Amino acid sequence: MDNDRVMDSRASDDGSAIRRRRQCHGCGRRYTTYERPEETTIKVVKKDGSRVPYSRDKIRGGLERACWKRPISSRKIDKAVASIENDVYTNFDTEVSSCELGLLVMEHLRDLDEVAFVRFASVYRQYEDVQDFIEELQPMLEKKSPR
Repeated sequence: MDNDRVMDSRASDDGSAIRRRRQCHGCGRRYTTYERPEETTIKVVKKDGSRVPYSRDKIRGGLERACWKRPISSRKIDKAVASIENDVYTNFDTEVSSCELGLLVMEHLRDLDEVAFVRFASVYRQYEDVQDFIEELQPMLEKKSPR
């Protein structure tokens, strides 16, 4: 028999899970659970051809490193992770290349924070010199300057 009851259910803030408030029948304590639907396992095809399981934690770690010492809340990072994950599961059936995944992350970082975007892009694209940075930044600079 169940030892708790659901008090309230709603979508989580980032929309990736169901948030349930529960109450224990025995002690009366209330607590929160988050339920995510099981997804089909997507493999990431690395540059060397090896395949590894898609990892939400790796995406989050990359975003956190790019956003280090930037005024970006954990909540915004969580939303970006959920959005990237949603794009992956929507657009790819069983496999996604690491290149395509990196481009998805860059798209979301561009909207989140320009400095974090440049940090991530510099590592992801392995810039050799300043000219590579300038070429990457040119579209952002053109968008900002009024003509």
